[in-house]
Amino acid sequence: MSDWREALTQEERDDLKKSGHPKWMSPMLATLTDKRFSDPDWIYERKLDGERLLLFRDGGDVRLMTRNRKQANDTYPELVEACLDQDCTDFVIDGEVVAFKDGVSSFSRLQQRMKITRQKEARSSDVAIHFYVFDLLHVDGHDLDALPLRTRKQLLRRLFQFDKPLHFTPHRNEDGEAYFEEACAKGWEGVIAKRADSPYHHSRSRDWLKFKCENGQELVIAGFTEPKGERKGFGALLVGYYCQDKRDDGDGERLCYAGKVGTGYDDEFLTEFRTRLDKHKVDECPFADGPSGKNITWVQPRFVGEFGFTEWTDDGKLRHPRFLGLRRDKKPREVTRERPDD
Repeated sequence: MSDWREALTQEERDDLKKSGHPKWMSPMLATLTDKRFSDPDWIYERKLDGERLLLFRDGGDVRLMTRNRKQANDTYPELVEACLDQDCTDFVIDGEVVAFKDGVSSFSRLQQRMKITRQKEARSSDVAIHFYVFDLLHVDGHDLDALPLRTRKQLLRRLFQFDKPLHFTPHRNEDGEAYFEEACAKGWEGVIAKRADSPYHHSRSRDWLKFKCENGQELVIAGFTEPKGERKGFGALLVGYYCQDKRDDGDGERLCYAGKVGTGYDDEFLTEFRTRLDKHKVDECPFADGPSGKNITWVQPRFVGEFGFTEWTDDGKLRHPRFLGLRRDKKPREVTRERPDD
């Protein structure tokens, strides 16, 4: 591999930090906003509806890590092979693994691969996956956090071969408003706006902003209702998010109730997930402000789901919610209500 540092300016070389291969690097997270804008100092990428992964390679060792540090090698063995095929042998890349349905990234379809934990079963799955790489965090004994985003993306193009299932994430320059309108017209989830000269922050940052075409977020599952009629498994899931407890001078966090979700499940999930829920029943309501009723069963708040909805009501409940899939890349305690420009 040629010396990639020759392509950097002297200032960028000075910003490089020598480092051994990292065991872990927290991913940079975008902030939700309801403001759309165009700016020559920003780039705009398609927001994909999948699972965030960091791919670590240290010689012959490859680790695919989710946001909450779970290894996913056996779920996506083709990504392990794609990493080993690269000429570069010491790197960390950041991206999103997705599955497509009718040309649009589908989290519900990806869900079929996410629950697979054996390589043989993953290889025989009919769910093809694609990994869209959008950032380079570490390469050849150097951390790249301090380099501008445009430079990091240029290094990605220079150092890696992009053949299925690895893809370089394309971007638009400057015209974010038109790209957002195009994204929504095509049924995409939205657009990520990124400040072109920004460093890589290992936390949530306003240097990356989310333009969403519709409302949706992760929520904690802490209860369910019994099914009625011929329905299997359960009727609806009771969901919520963690918020600050301001009652009685409390300064901790409580699980706030966001409503019931009764749509978006197939029969297989209803049956399988009910079996998992039954193993975590509790007697007391986990929500600080949850509903009451004989038809409700409470469970430990250990599962996180992705839900779409039309809007939040004035009293903090979801309107017209639907289930999209379970998430394994976020811990329940990390789930808070996403508010524009928080």
